[in-house]
Amino acid sequence: MDQGFRDRVLAVVAQIPRGRVMTYGQIAALCGSPRAARIVGGIAHTADQSLPWQRVVNKSGGMAAGYPGGVVGHQQNLEHEGIEFTNGHINLEKYLWQPTAN
Repeated sequence: MDQGFRDRVLAVVAQIPRGRVMTYGQIAALCGSPRAARIVGGIAHTADQSLPWQRVVNKSGGMAAGYPGGVVGHQQNLEHEGIEFTNGHINLEKYLWQPTAN
């Protein structure tokens, strides 16, 4: 992907509010490449870790094994934000964030 896509991904992730999540695919679609969910995940591994990457989950509300601390660390960071889990997954209907258009 080009630098523009990467920059758009970083901008979206930076906006995800505390206590809410977005999916890799949702971010990819908002950034103009709906089939680039894996690329969003790759960006998460190399990008600025001060961004709220803990708020990015898979399409079923599951945690990322590649997250620092693994699945457990990912879940713990979200629990600190007040997000509840059922069988290791988030209820996306409750916690999914939909950014508003500018």
